[in-house]
Amino acid sequence: METVEQEPEQATAKKRVYVFGGGKCEGDKSMKALLGGKGANLSEMSSIGLPVPPGFTVSTESCQYYSENENQWPEGLEQSVRDGIDHIAKAMGTGFGDRENPLLVSVRSGAAESMPGMMDTVLNLGMNDEVVEGLAEKSGSVRFAFDAYRRFIDMFGDVVMGVHHAQFEHAIEALKKSRGVENDVDLTGDDLRELVDRYKAIYRKHTGYMFPDDPYEQLNLAINAVFGSWDSDRALKYRQINKITGLIGTAVNVQAMVFGNLGDGSGTGVLFTRNPSTGEHKLYGEFLVNAQGEDVVAGIRTPEDISQMAEKFPAAYRELVEATHKLEKHYANMQDIEFTVQDGNLYLLQTRNGKRTGPAAVKIAVDLVKEGLVDKEHAVRNLVDPIHIDMLLHPRFEDPVAYQPSVIAKGLPASPGAAVGQVVFSAEDAEARKAEGQATILVRIETSPEDVGGMHAAEGILTSRGGMTSHAAVVARGWGKPCVAGCGDIVINYGSKSFTNGDVTVQEGDWISINGSTGQVILGKQPLVKPEMTGEFAEFMSWVDGFRLMKVRTNADTPADAQAALEFGAQGIGLCRTEHMFFEGDRIDHVREMIIAKDEKARRAALAKLLPVQKSDFLGIFEVMAGLPVTVRLLDPPLHEFLPHSAKEEEEMASKLGIDVAVVRAKVEALHEFNPMLGHRGCRLGITYPEITEMQARAIIEAAVELSQKGVDVLPEIMVPLIGTVEEFRNQKAVIQATAEKVFTEKGARVDFMIGTMIEIPRAALTADKIAKEAEFFSFGTNDLTQMTFGYSRDDAGTFLPHYVENKILVDDPFQSIDIEGVGQLVRIGTEKGRSQRPLLKVGICGEHGGDPASVHFCHAIGLDYVSCSPFRVPIARLAAAQAYLKSQDARG
Repeated sequence: METVEQEPEQATAKKRVYVFGGGKCEGDKSMKALLGGKGANLSEMSSIGLPVPPGFTVSTESCQYYSENENQWPEGLEQSVRDGIDHIAKAMGTGFGDRENPLLVSVRSGAAESMPGMMDTVLNLGMNDEVVEGLAEKSGSVRFAFDAYRRFIDMFGDVVMGVHHAQFEHAIEALKKSRGVENDVDLTGDDLRELVDRYKAIYRKHTGYMFPDDPYEQLNLAINAVFGSWDSDRALKYRQINKITGLIGTAVNVQAMVFGNLGDGSGTGVLFTRNPSTGEHKLYGEFLVNAQGEDVVAGIRTPEDISQMAEKFPAAYRELVEATHKLEKHYANMQDIEFTVQDGNLYLLQTRNGKRTGPAAVKIAVDLVKEGLVDKEHAVRNLVDPIHIDMLLHPRFEDPVAYQPSVIAKGLPASPGAAVGQVVFSAEDAEARKAEGQATILVRIETSPEDVGGMHAAEGILTSRGGMTSHAAVVARGWGKPCVAGCGDIVINYGSKSFTNGDVTVQEGDWISINGSTGQVILGKQPLVKPEMTGEFAEFMSWVDGFRLMKVRTNADTPADAQAALEFGAQGIGLCRTEHMFFEGDRIDHVREMIIAKDEKARRAALAKLLPVQKSDFLGIFEVMAGLPVTVRLLDPPLHEFLPHSAKEEEEMASKLGIDVAVVRAKVEALHEFNPMLGHRGCRLGITYPEITEMQARAIIEAAVELSQKGVDVLPEIMVPLIGTVEEFRNQKAVIQATAEKVFTEKGARVDFMIGTMIEIPRAALTADKIAKEAEFFSFGTNDLTQMTFGYSRDDAGTFLPHYVENKILVDDPFQSIDIEGVGQLVRIGTEKGRSQRPLLKVGICGEHGGDPASVHFCHAIGLDYVSCSPFRVPIARLAAAQAYLKSQDARG
């Protein structure tokens, strides 16, 4: 195999087309950014001697040029494409448009990041009225030739010219009905010849043009369609949902057609080298005899399990198994492979790292290490993504046995997990109900790329058609979303918005549950339970922690939350919100009594009632977190949040406190603020009412001393919220220290503790050097810091942020992933300024950004000591922190 060396950067940048196969290979797997994943892997497979039909790849830079220059091709591309066709023709011994020895090609997209089904494909290109007759003569099958022709017209019309596939589908269904046959394969060659004429008529009716017979015109238009599909609504939405950024376009792969529909000696299939749902080390896939690739995923015919291929095509199957071993070893990863068998000969059309569920990702990583194919570092770095860990945290059904009488149908277990929701029949309805906070199950005959928004919005997906490698199955597994596919037990009626199994009819809005691990569809809402992390997960996470410098804490307000976080590997509490404790039981009454008090004496009396219950909370949390730091934030929200919001609740409060309702209403009115986020809250409350800070500090210190006297190692960190000036911090620090000294005197014992602050106001970040002279630690409250930096209200920004992201005004929702350019710079500045005065200053973040992988990478890069997130995101942050460390080592190396 000749590998062509490229000139340095300048020449490579000008080159638009890269050929592969036929003894020549101009690309490799390292060139994904330029050739897309598919193109790079086709070149790579060719270079290691696997049977890949020859072809060429048009670069992603060409797509970028097309998008940025009013759909024009860059200079020289047309000639390079013709040269590429000549390369394929020479390798195959055929001619493009040659009646006697015709070359047909496929035209496929392929971005650097895998986007299954999101962009466009055209097969059998190069066909016309002359070529089809020549192909019939050469193959000896009129049926095969005209089947290829009608498929080409359908795909070209749909993908390139916008004639909806349903128009052609109606025509073939009508023909089958008139011929009295059920399946496409039952139509004869003469039937398909007639169908081609009908398809051409449909094409002309909807486009106003005759179907093009010049192969080069067909090719140019198809390449344009693939370029254009990069900016299609479905592709944009897929990239948005999956946070795929930084790509310049899609490559275009033009490849010699090989035919799985030449007869019973041919076929096509898709397989994974390991089970993508469970990770089991066994080939997992499907194939169809006498079919082309789209037949497998379309669900029109029921595919056979890949194991059956050993009987139908024994030699090709043996070669395929050998190829799977070679590819897994070469790529050091589980592979997703498309293949075709033509007259008994195997051809590989694609390989890529296979999408998998969370449980499968962890098992595959552990198994590949044990098999000696990869080391632990490779497994942590490349084989498990943070989203896979997220999938592992999804719930399952509480009692699968108990719901058996309610099972109404069974399909294929296409993507594992349990989901409960109200039935909807369109992607639009799923998205609309999601926006209203409703849980849905999207029910479709089959899904298409246009449905991705609704698929993402739904809790789970149910289809009546399609196999284990259908669009619904592949996309659902990639997202960790439960899916039951190919459920032939049900008949779906979009018109009446219902489905039935013949005995039970389920209407839109009815509740159902689906078990993606068994394929069961269950009537009603079935109870779910939280997942458990054991076995291979624990082993993998132990490897993760070996590559991690940054610690991961949790945000927890109760002993139960703290215990759950410990089980997920938390190394302390980074945020314990004391105000959350005030809403439990009758505590709210004591808080309200304190708020309604007319003077300091009355406030202190009410606070005295809160002290024992507040201390009890800290005793529980400190005991669970023995030996680990616990950061307790003092009272943060404005007082009005603890008051009633309706007339009825005001009357109930007055009755409980034994006061006139007019007093309650007057206090509600007095505490009303036009902008509570910027109002009387946080340290401002503690400064105005120091007795509140005193009570909380006493509860924390008393709990710490009492546990310490019992031998429990307690590490309390008291955090003052919302400071904007060092003077504010000094004020509250003095109150805390004085209170602590009183407790130490009373108890006759001391404990070590720290006093620090939450940096969530831009001014605090900009003056962090002054604050650090007083504060022993910083914790960036990135939720409020984002609000104040952008001027967005977190509670109201949801009305416009999705529009901002969709229209690329923002790359991401800044409340989900930290805004590195703005908010991130304040975090960096605050950290650097703080450590300029206190070099060993402990710094972390405690907003929900602490569980966002991209934000974790940023925090590692600027040298934070820890991130803190909700308990169920702790494993995600642990993996992200390890991968951030490994990435930083790459940059240094």
